[in-house]
Amino acid sequence: MISGLSWRRAERTDRSLALVLLAGAAGAAALLPWVPLLARLAPPCPFHAWTGLPCPGCGATRAVLALSAGDPAAALAWNPLATLGLAGGFLVAALAVPWVEARGPVPVLREGGLPTWARALAAAGLAAHWGWLVVRGV
Repeated sequence: MISGLSWRRAERTDRSLALVLLAGAAGAAALLPWVPLLARLAPPCPFHAWTGLPCPGCGATRAVLALSAGDPAAALAWNPLATLGLAGGFLVAALAVPWVEARGPVPVLREGGLPTWARALAAAGLAAHWGWLVVRGV
């Protein structure tokens, strides 16, 4: 168990957040046919333009395009963090309402947040992700 994190049973008051998550995922899924058009409207990455290096989010648009075309391997190659985040977000959104109805456990951050080692581990993961993008030349 991670110190700074506790668990409680889901309550009826959590249902509205679960419904918002589900509505957001449904809205995103409804936009899938328009992803190629919407991607063309995305501005170029200013960090990449200024430095010649990819930012930690570079490749996310191409990852979404690959996911919308049904190619998760290409999406992972373009931006692993964005791909896993999107997949995880859709999974959480799809399961949120039944989870709350079943009164499943939900995490709660305690005062002070996560311990230093957990934050350092997250920072190391982000650095490794960015390193992958730099090496890959996204």
